[in-house]
This record gives sequence, structure tokens and C-alpha cells, in this order.
Amino acid sequence: MKNREIIYREDLYFQGVVQIRPSNIEVLNFAINQIKKSKSCELTKIVERKEGFDLYLTSQKFVQNLGNRLRKSFKGTLKKSKTIYGRNKLTSKDVYRVTVCFRLKEN
Repeated sequence: MKNREIIYREDLYFQGVVQIRPSNIEVLNFAINQIKKSKSCELTKIVERKEGFDLYLTSQKFVQNLGNRLRKSFKGTLKKSKTIYGRNKLTSKDVYRVTVCFRLKEN
């Protein structure tokens, strides 16, 4: 089965990913509404996988805040991780991308 993608930005720029596991439309709609309310973050694309949804966002801080909001609003667990994306040429510091995985509790 091929993954379905919905692209919102042509340049595909993102700083973080919110993973929603398993697929749940109610949680997805909540996350999209939170993103629409935000002035500091844009949705780059949504990927629908067989295990859930991946939302690619343009703000690391908002990705972490959204994960905390999901955990407070729905019963589930939250895992945060970061991966090195590159290195800033001016400051010589590592640049990271954040991944937040929200796993809804099974009933």
C-alpha cells in the first residue's frame, strides 16, 4: 500500500514532525485546528501511513507544544526525539529536527 500525501507548501520546509498513532480522525482534526489557530507555524504536508498520520510543521517549539496539548486532551503516551539535520555555518552548532510521537491508548 502506498502512502498518501497532502502537500501544503511547495518548498517542503519543515523543522519537526508530529506522528499520530494509530489512525484517529478526531485526534487529526484537533491537531489541524490547533495548527490553524497558530500564527507561528504552518503545516507543510500530511502523510497518511498504514500505522497513522505524520504532520510536517515549520516550528520545533510548536511541535512540542502540540504534543503536550494532544496528551492533555486525549489519553495516550508521548515520545519526543531529535535528529541532527545539519550544521549552522555561522555558529558551527548542530541543527536538529524534532519528532513527537503521540500514541493513543487502546480501549
